[in-house]
Amino acid sequence: MNWFTNGSWKTTSAGLLTIIGGLTKFVFACKAGNVTEDSVMATFVVIVAGLGLIFARDNDKSSEQVQASKSVNKTVETETPKP
Repeated sequence: MNWFTNGSWKTTSAGLLTIIGGLTKFVFACKAGNVTEDSVMATFVVIVAGLGLIFARDNDKSSEQVQASKSVNKTVETETPKP
């Protein structure tokens, strides 16, 4: 649950609601007997979009604040250009 507590509640909740809404629509399509390739692909796209929102970084936080670029900065600083 570390991703939930360190992430932003805004993007995490939007991602969870997106996934729940897509799955709910798919369940209703199954109950009605209208499962098509389009409904399966739409559900897949909604799940991927929801996961993207869950793991996204908000615009008001820098990479240093969320410690996303520490390993990148170390490799850049230690490498020296060769003539």
